[in-house]
Amino acid sequence: MSKCYYEILGVSTDSSGDVIKKSYRKLAMKYHPDRNPDDAEAEACFKEAAEAYEVLSDAKKRQIYDTYGHEGLKNTGYSGPGSSEDIFSHMGDIFGDLFGFGGRRQRDPNGPVQGDDLRYDLEISFMDAVHGVEKEVEITKRETCWTCEGSGSRPGHKAQTCPSCRGRGQVIRSQGFFQVSSTCPQCHGQGQIIVEPCADCNGTGLINRSKKVNLKIPAGVDKGSRMRLSGEGEGGRRGGRSGDLYVIIHVQPHEFFQRDGQTIYLQYPLSMVRAAIGCEIDVPTIDGSATLKIPQGTQSAHRFTLRGEGVASLRGRGRGDMIVEVLVKTPTKLTKRQKELLCEFDDLCSEQEEGFFARLFRGHLGKQKKKEEVRED
Repeated sequence: MSKCYYEILGVSTDSSGDVIKKSYRKLAMKYHPDRNPDDAEAEACFKEAAEAYEVLSDAKKRQIYDTYGHEGLKNTGYSGPGSSEDIFSHMGDIFGDLFGFGGRRQRDPNGPVQGDDLRYDLEISFMDAVHGVEKEVEITKRETCWTCEGSGSRPGHKAQTCPSCRGRGQVIRSQGFFQVSSTCPQCHGQGQIIVEPCADCNGTGLINRSKKVNLKIPAGVDKGSRMRLSGEGEGGRRGGRSGDLYVIIHVQPHEFFQRDGQTIYLQYPLSMVRAAIGCEIDVPTIDGSATLKIPQGTQSAHRFTLRGEGVASLRGRGRGDMIVEVLVKTPTKLTKRQKELLCEFDDLCSEQEEGFFARLFRGHLGKQKKKEEVRED
């Protein structure tokens, strides 16, 4: 092959190993024979990409190629993959990730099997989320069978190696110029066959049990927070460790508090008169109450900040703030006397406004008169 390996993979000469690997995966997916049956051109491109990657993914081969080109590789005894088996023995791990074939199994099918992780959704109140709480919950999970210790076999008996896959958990079949591996249908990938199953777990190595778990919810959790309890998931088999339990927090809404991170928001209704003359009010907080001074002339939707009255940080870095938004209420149902007082108040306000606008209007007329006199001259 005389075509530049970098051109084949579509990368530059200074590309990192990760970039080269990513480009190769893309080409392998595109030209794989399974996707292009009986396509000689696609097969050739597939082999080109495999050869280019085999060189550029190896630091020593890449250095020789960058310095001396194809001839330099020949001088080292390398002349490219001689067969499809050479390609797949070198690229098995990558092809296994992409297509599920050709690679060596990384996990011993006869070895320990870790238990599955579990998820538990827990709903708590708004105040429990900001202050923290302890909850005891009951979960049902599959634990390692005590009788057979997770082996699945009756005590005194052992599992036999699967005759179909010979303990590999995979069966290999030829397809075209390469080999494809798939899960063994007889042992279902376990590599073993239970001849004398345990009477308690029916050969699964696991039994269903209910268990009470104590959860310590820290102060400051929010909706979507996740807690991990190591080893509280399903039991392992053949000596494998148990999985983990993940608790997902769901928080109920509060009657009048709202929350954004560590900040608490509160809308506080205030009468028109108290907003106009100013006052002191007691506002509820997540810890009780706090006094807030309202200056005279406060307008609706004005926000006040109470420092340190928010939610504690999960990382122990202080507390957030509380934002109080004042909503000035306009009275709707008034008595006759209230209407009289408001009308009197409005008359006084009108006199002040009229005095201001009268002065403004006289000033405007004076300017206009001067302009007219100038035009007459």
